[in-house]
Amino acid sequence: MVASIASFVLMAVAARQLGGRMPPVEILFLRSVVSLMILVSLRPRLGANAFATRRLGVHVARNAIHFAGQYAWVWGIVLAPLAVVTAIEFTTPVWVALLAAALLRERIPPPRRLAIAAGIVGVLIILRPGVSAFGPAALIILAGAFCFAAAILLVKALLLTDRVTAVVFYMSVIQLPMGLIGSFFVWVRPAVSDVPWLAAMGATALSAHYAMGRALTLGDASFVLPIDFLRLPVVALTALLLYGERIDKWTMLGAALIFGGNYWSVRHEANAIPPAAGAGLPSADD
Repeated sequence: MVASIASFVLMAVAARQLGGRMPPVEILFLRSVVSLMILVSLRPRLGANAFATRRLGVHVARNAIHFAGQYAWVWGIVLAPLAVVTAIEFTTPVWVALLAAALLRERIPPPRRLAIAAGIVGVLIILRPGVSAFGPAALIILAGAFCFAAAILLVKALLLTDRVTAVVFYMSVIQLPMGLIGSFFVWVRPAVSDVPWLAAMGATALSAHYAMGRALTLGDASFVLPIDFLRLPVVALTALLLYGERIDKWTMLGAALIFGGNYWSVRHEANAIPPAAGAGLPSADD
């Protein structure tokens, strides 16, 4: 999760650097090109079955949803401060729990209900409907977080049969043509100065999702995902140093509520489950 957090932060900075020069769909296309080149070059070391799958349809569905979330995320980074984007993105565990309950009929224990309530209140504090902070950018980021949650549920299902390397490989293979088709209509020729940032986007897209996928195979999603809240102070400090962006009190308060609810839920459930139960693949009850 530490490796995943570092990768996501670098990816956010790269997206901010590129977002002022080219449209989001082109950024996602070029990111997939770089990621696919890296994966193909690593194929001999990963093994013959690294990219094997019998569930191509699930990969397609997951990546269609994930591509929409990524598009919203890159677009939101261009429109809003990095700390606000990250704080709203932290509602993803809330949507994961709600979607799992609605679609998979999973039971929501009381600790997770508290986390959901805190998450909803927290995002309302950050967005502040009816005031200037509530605008298209906030709605775009919120929609992206919802898409990420749906994609996470599909990743959990895929990891029961496929390796993490297969998940990130098909992410690049399937999302590349999606980005290519969209880029035809809005193409902007990349400058030489864009190359390092595009390389960073492609590399961190792999490292972030690989590390996240590995973490999900080792522990309960409701335990793993809240660790990602460490990303907020790192992003806030990075945005302050690079762009002079200051995190306001409402974002801090909302993020604290979201974090507090999830942290209490994780601690409560971790104390209730024997240590051995947290190992292995996520179960259908997660």
